[in-house]
Order: sequence, then structure tokens, then C-alpha cells
Amino acid sequence: MIRFTAIILFLLLFSIVSLPMYLVVYIIGRINPKKKVTFAQDFVVKGFRIVLKLSGTVLNVEGQELVPEDTPVLYVANHRSYYDIVTCYTLVKNNTGFIAKKEMEKIPCISRWMRYINCQFLDRENVREGLKTILSCIDLIKSGTSIFLFPEGTRSLGEEMLPFKEGGFKIATKTGCPIVPVAIKNTENIFETHIPKVKKQTVSVRFGEPIYTAQLSPAEKKFIGKTVQEQIQAMLSEK
Repeated sequence: MIRFTAIILFLLLFSIVSLPMYLVVYIIGRINPKKKVTFAQDFVVKGFRIVLKLSGTVLNVEGQELVPEDTPVLYVANHRSYYDIVTCYTLVKNNTGFIAKKEMEKIPCISRWMRYINCQFLDRENVREGLKTILSCIDLIKSGTSIFLFPEGTRSLGEEMLPFKEGGFKIATKTGCPIVPVAIKNTENIFETHIPKVKKQTVSVRFGEPIYTAQLSPAEKKFIGKTVQEQIQAMLSEK
């Protein structure tokens, strides 16, 4: 329980420190909107790194050099834990917005920082609102922001992934941006499998070869979600 308590205390401190930082972000945004996003992302990444440190989490990262440097991408990953976002956001190369469930928008402080860094909130029960979220992500890709997607739609603690929902892949097929498969192992054993304890774990994050959707046929694009899921499953199966 020591780690759990330390994380709760840090989050309280983060919330307090965030109050004056909102003004700083606002001022930066009035002068230079792009620097506002960069500043906010740096602040969030530093916070996430502290959470990982307090959790005793060690990262084993492979394939990060495969992620294109000069273009926005659609990261696609399996989803096992709340720690997936905490872990992966410390590894992205440029501004990246996560697609998160709509309920996250109701969390004070956290939701504000999520909006600052271009995260998008998805209403899974409303098709029309879901489409608006996808269109917003397409606009972000076109403006140079990467998007991180968990196409299972919810966390899966078992070894088998849930089927990938194809809708989010329109972000890549409509923009031509590369898809970067991401295989995440062992985040669920930090917290979810023994709530409320937080246990020291080694987490594996592996980035796969990018998939360039512009080179795919219409038939391949139609079922790109299944293809990406199979690639991630193969990465998870490798030792």
C-alpha cells in the first residue's frame, strides 16, 4: 500500500501545482498555440514519469527507432491497464493525442491536461458523436499531431485481445498516415490484478514496423484492423 499511497499523494500535489500552471499554459497559448501544446505535453510526461517511478515500474522498450520522425502517425496498441497510457505517453516522439473514453472528460484536472495535449474523448454509445471524434482526429493528423488508439475499446486483462473495432482506422486510411503497431505486456500486473496494491513490475513496450496505408489496396484497407491486430498478437507471442 506504500506505493499506492505515494501515488495518491503525488496526484494531489499535481492537482495543486496545476492551478497556477493553467495560467501559464493560457499565456503561452495566447502567444504561440503550438508551444502551448509542447509545454503541456512536457509537463504531463514529467508527471507520468514520476508515477512510473513511484510505482516501481521498469520499462523494456523495443523498436522505438522504427517510428517515423517526420510525419504524424496512428499508434495502435492492445489495451491491458490504466498504466498503458501512463507508460506509452512517455515514449511518443511528437505531440500525440490519445483517444480516451468519454467518462475521462469528467475527471477534474486530468481532463483539462488531456485537452491541452489534444486528447479526444470518445462516446462509445453514440455513433454520431463517435464519428465527430474520428473526424477531429483526422484533422489533428493533418495538422501534424499523432493519435494513439486502443481499438479494443476497453481493457482486456486476459492473454487474448478483444476484437479490434475498425472505425478508428479511418484516421489512417483517410489521411494516409502510417500505422505503428504497439504491443504492451504486463501493465495489468502493476495495479489491476491486485487492486488497490501497486506492485513493482517490468513492462515491455514494443513498436512494430509501420504500415503505410497509402500502399494498401481498397480490400486491404477494409480489414486493416484485423491485419494490425494479428501483427500485435505476433509481437506479443515473441519472447
